[in-house]
Amino acid sequence: QVQLVESGGGLAPPGGSLRLSCVVSGSIFSAYNMGWYRQAPGKEREFVAGINWSGGSTYYADSVKGRFTISRDNAKNTVYLQMNTLKPEDTAVYYCNTNRGHWGQGTQVTVSS
Repeated sequence: QVQLVESGGGLAPPGGSLRLSCVVSGSIFSAYNMGWYRQAPGKEREFVAGINWSGGSTYYADSVKGRFTISRDNAKNTVYLQMNTLKPEDTAVYYCNTNRGHWGQGTQVTVSS
């Protein structure tokens, strides 16, 4: 059974940084392309960033391009999302997923002074 566990969320001030992690267990991590999504209160879940199985290709939503960086460590079965220059509109629950439809439980990110 594939399990995804996110961590690293919390409260950050505008302009601050957070680093999210997502550990995958129960399958061969390097077989998956990975993604980060987010869902703000009252809004639909939206794509944030994606990375292919090797880490050689990355993709970003326009709203986070230049501020967020997705990366992965296949030896640690972990995908990361480095979030810099945070804005209040980045406040949401952040989820990681695999391209086979597996999802984590989410981690809350709140950007507020």
